[in-house]
Amino acid sequence: MNNLLPPRLIDLAARVVAENAAVDRKVALVESCTGGLVCAALTEIPGSSAVLDRGFVTYSNDAKIESVGVSAELIDTFGAVSVAVAWAMARGALKHSDADVAVAITGVAGPGGGSDSKPVGTVIFACALRGQSENDISAEQKNFDPTLSRAEIRQEAALAALELLLP
Repeated sequence: MNNLLPPRLIDLAARVVAENAAVDRKVALVESCTGGLVCAALTEIPGSSAVLDRGFVTYSNDAKIESVGVSAELIDTFGAVSVAVAWAMARGALKHSDADVAVAITGVAGPGGGSDSKPVGTVIFACALRGQSENDISAEQKNFDPTLSRAEIRQEAALAALELLLP
């Protein structure tokens, strides 16, 4: 076995490492539903230490609050799977790291845990750049096919997050 993860993840992670290293940019991740999968993909790549500053796995609400400073009121108001919380996760990652860019991921990978408003396959991403106005942090919701397996939803989410890390 040459790599721990699927080739699609490894190939994109290699691009992220190479392209960020070329512009001397550090990255940080705050992962919930992916549980560290994006960081795992990056660390499969030799030389990733030049790019990956740190990763936060904030699977629980308490972890989001304690590790990256998401407010409990924000989670209570909008839910952990929301644009507002993803935005706060990305902002918090920059505040708690030396990274130049931070990507946050929160979602419902299934097979349970979904609702009418946030069905299985709902994943929210946010990307924050150091020095940009907090109003400019981008966040978006993707709705992956709910018939995909938990592993497939997590892999698709990791791929989407890696895309956000490309300079």
